[in-house]
Amino acid sequence: MKHPVDVHVGKRIRHRRWMVGMTQQQLADSVGIKFQQIQKYETGMNRVSASRLWDIARTLGVQIGFFFQGLSEDESAADAETDILANKEAMELVRAYYAIPEAQRKRLFDLARVLSDAA
Repeated sequence: MKHPVDVHVGKRIRHRRWMVGMTQQQLADSVGIKFQQIQKYETGMNRVSASRLWDIARTLGVQIGFFFQGLSEDESAADAETDILANKEAMELVRAYYAIPEAQRKRLFDLARVLSDAA
């Protein structure tokens, strides 16, 4: 049975990997394991050891604490369907957004805010 913390950490690994545009194979190569192991981490099937999480964090350019952000006391109540970042289309949109130069990104953000208020 998957532990909710392992599932949460795995989701955060997958989200960050998507954000930086890295494949499972690229991440696996960087930390010296097979891509199948990354798949198991991302689904929560396997736990990530502390040293492996350290390597993954370094490769993905985040602090270890990143993988635990948003973790609640009752993580079992969290549902993957309610997690907007579990949607691949949403993640692609976020990645594209951050690829836009900062000045234009701010203007796009302002436009999105105005459009959402009008809806």
